[in-house]
Amino acid sequence: MLDFSLVSLAEVSVHQIGNKTNGESLIISKEKVDNKEEKLEELLLQYFLKPFHQPEYFHLTFSNDDHEMNPVYHYAQQCFEHPDSFHIQSIHFAKHLFETALHPNIKSGDFYVARFNDLQYEGNLVQAIGLFKAETKDHFLKMQRHGTGFNLNYDLGTPVDKLDKGCLILNIESEKGFKVCAVDRVNKSSEALYWRDQYLKIKPCSDNFHFTENFLTVTKDFVTKQLKEEFEVSKADQIDLLNRSVAYFKDNERFDKNDFSNTVFGDNEGLITSFKDYQSKVETEFEIELKDGFDISDHAVKKQARVFKSVLKLDKNFHIYIHGNQNNIEKGVDPDGRKFYKIYYSEEN
Repeated sequence: MLDFSLVSLAEVSVHQIGNKTNGESLIISKEKVDNKEEKLEELLLQYFLKPFHQPEYFHLTFSNDDHEMNPVYHYAQQCFEHPDSFHIQSIHFAKHLFETALHPNIKSGDFYVARFNDLQYEGNLVQAIGLFKAETKDHFLKMQRHGTGFNLNYDLGTPVDKLDKGCLILNIESEKGFKVCAVDRVNKSSEALYWRDQYLKIKPCSDNFHFTENFLTVTKDFVTKQLKEEFEVSKADQIDLLNRSVAYFKDNERFDKNDFSNTVFGDNEGLITSFKDYQSKVETEFEIELKDGFDISDHAVKKQARVFKSVLKLDKNFHIYIHGNQNNIEKGVDPDGRKFYKIYYSEEN
């Protein structure tokens, strides 16, 4: 958990990153920004840090898993070890981004490099380096007093409540590639993935958040995709299994794989065996670590629960929301061949 209550902005540099493929330029600032004005620092801290209050954690890596080969790791390490070289390192960060962001659809933007003091991570004060790219500009109105009236004008600027791309590199776990949080809000197209995959080169940390997220994702895929290939299962049954899965993670602090399988699938040995086989297949094909036990991350559960849909859609006429007790819904076909669901309930609200 990150706590920004004591954080301060030590220094910040800004450069302009064009798209090299489209013939645009890299414009380097010769000096740091003067951020001594209190209101400016307040706005910059809001802009830089607000998206990271519930972060996911990563490590910097490289194609051969040697994080020391990653230029971003090297420049960050220099910033931490030699703070007086900060602006020079910010130029290196900018040049590396300019040489990396080569897809013609990648937007140009303002590139901020910042150094933070007294950021709290799990109760400890740490330094952090922030990398932020602003690709989105918004028009805003400016009203000025003129005689007995007002003049109205407009300008173009960066909205401080919309961070496009950013990351925080914490000065901890340097032997693993530093602990990193990343944000990429613009879109999910392939060219947009350059920020995480080509520029930062990050991989998920092996922590409880990702253990929880991975297991919920695999469970959802098994129930919605794999299950119907092996068993005759209704949509209502699938929704019931999804609800049971999420309920397990919400009701328990500690995950145990055998306990989870028995709770969700009951005494159906066929389902349990199929689920275990599917886990092994996913672990092998996608190199995902699915641990047998871990402390459940509430943040990961809240995030994943949003995509566990409990809605049964019937043609374009009805939506049935199933939140529990799947025994109260019965599927059938009438003598005329029309499909139906019969629903039992105790009271009507």
